[in-house]
Amino acid sequence: MSISLFRESAAASGCVRLRASALTLAVLAVCSAQAQDGAIVVAQNLRSPSLDDVVVTATRTAQPLTDIVADVSIVDSETIAQAGATGLVDVLARLPGVEITRNGGVGNSSNVFLRGAEGRFTAVYIDGVRVDSQSTGGAVWEQIPLSQIDRIEVLRGPAAAVYGSDAMGGVIQLFTKKGEGPAAPYVGVGLGSHQLRRIEAGVSGAAGEGGAFDYALGISHERSDGYDIRDSAGHNPDRDGYRTTAGNARLGLKINAAHRIDATLLANEMKSGYDGSKYTPADPEDDQNDNRMHAAGLTWSAQWSQAFSSRVSLTDSVSRYETTPSHYLTRTHLRGYLWHNEYRLGAHLFTAALERREDQLTNDPIDRDRSQDALALGYGFHAGNHTLQLNLRHDSDSEFGSKNTGSVAYGYAITPTLRATASAGTAFRAPTLYQRFSQYGDASLKPETGRNIEVGLRYASGASHAGVVAYRNRVSNLIIFDGTATACGQDFGCYNSVGRAEYKGVTLSAGHRVGGVTLHGSIDLQSPKDLATGRQLQRRAKRYATFGADTQLAGWTLGAEVQASGRRFDNAANTQVLGGYTLVNLYASTRVARDFTLLARVDNLGDKDYQLARTYVTPGRSLYVGLKWAPH
Repeated sequence: MSISLFRESAAASGCVRLRASALTLAVLAVCSAQAQDGAIVVAQNLRSPSLDDVVVTATRTAQPLTDIVADVSIVDSETIAQAGATGLVDVLARLPGVEITRNGGVGNSSNVFLRGAEGRFTAVYIDGVRVDSQSTGGAVWEQIPLSQIDRIEVLRGPAAAVYGSDAMGGVIQLFTKKGEGPAAPYVGVGLGSHQLRRIEAGVSGAAGEGGAFDYALGISHERSDGYDIRDSAGHNPDRDGYRTTAGNARLGLKINAAHRIDATLLANEMKSGYDGSKYTPADPEDDQNDNRMHAAGLTWSAQWSQAFSSRVSLTDSVSRYETTPSHYLTRTHLRGYLWHNEYRLGAHLFTAALERREDQLTNDPIDRDRSQDALALGYGFHAGNHTLQLNLRHDSDSEFGSKNTGSVAYGYAITPTLRATASAGTAFRAPTLYQRFSQYGDASLKPETGRNIEVGLRYASGASHAGVVAYRNRVSNLIIFDGTATACGQDFGCYNSVGRAEYKGVTLSAGHRVGGVTLHGSIDLQSPKDLATGRQLQRRAKRYATFGADTQLAGWTLGAEVQASGRRFDNAANTQVLGGYTLVNLYASTRVARDFTLLARVDNLGDKDYQLARTYVTPGRSLYVGLKWAPH
């Protein structure tokens, strides 16, 4: 990482124990500096992490947040409930180190960058079930319904030594609601801009002696007439709306004190409009996306002794995408098998896992499959001022043979509230079946590989927290679409694994409570770069920031969100500029009766005209009002 970048981050951070006023000024300073090239400002509503929080994504083992060395963020159910009519990627965009792109509004093609890394470099799980596309690579974000998600954990930084292929930039795990206590039904309705209508209902709870059987069921339907998402000449000027129906079920049975069985299912069907390239006024086409997905899992957890426990999981997921009337159909089917074991000995935790993943892609004329078998070993130690985490994994791919990955992370508590961390790790991603076997594919493509190092300093005390993390992630054999390659026999070019990229940067984050107001924010200074050309990678900014504040007043919860980002480029040559933009969001909620909660939200308060992808229009000022009934 360059010295100038370190100096810039040091100047922005000041000391680790940021006060609220300093954080505010820092965010505003970045916004002001970026305004010269058209900066943005959006918003975030993230509470301060609690020291009692338990995280499972970092090592696939439930651990207190205080024991985690990795860079992790948590989004809780309250934050999700206040998201209004936005999509899942909009909530993620309010986190440190996260950027998004989307071809229009909710329901259209979306992508997520963790620390600037390609979207396919993030491994995504829903209740432990892997979701992915062997066509585009990475999760199809628009297929995942925010309405059924109760909690989100985001791990920034490679984790291939735990999860295998794909986790080169990080891991995002989504959790549906888990039942507990007496039966708790709910019904919600909402109305919003662009003729948005939403209805949802569900019930959760536990029954039997000691709550041995727990359940959570939910269903939702949402539709919007939408707006015209393109501004390019010659496109169809119709409104591109969407409709989606989603449901989830999560059931748990505690057989006895030592054994438990869990079953989960999340499914969604979404149809949305888009504007293709074949429009003519005399023969207009109403282009439609048809997205369908499901993620299902069955897990048996056993506590064999006070020291030894195990978990066996079977998972299945499908991602299906079809377009009409211009016909295109792709379907990815993933199956997973995991046997995870933990042995605790005082301050020591030993883990061992056997895992198998099976991928299948149907994309006419492609009908191919592959598998990966893996052995993963881990060691964790936490005592006194020291925390150590070691992981090693061996993957055997049916196409590429063997791949070894490893990671080491260490944390030292300088004081009870201040801890320094350092880590290093390797990662890889196998090419998608489409990249190898489509008409543009090359069967000889090599797996993409990465090496990451990072250091951090974190402070936490009560409602206050602050942190700075500096990282560098270098990727070799980066798969790109090469217009000059001819191995596939296509004049347009082929996929080629000749690229090299570097993602380096500094993330500063902080939160503090002043009187009755909770403040939180983050600043990212990064350099996502193509090492072959030295140019900035597409659709990623060098600087972006988030800021939020919320308070309780006269029975109301009031909040404001802001997000800032510098300019980006829409193409690899850095000739097509995506200007910066500023968004401000406001929300308010209150209990209007004993069992009714009212939510009102305004997104893009300033009605800012901006783009996340060239020629695609994002929503202007949008209003959402929702009413939810949940007996207390």
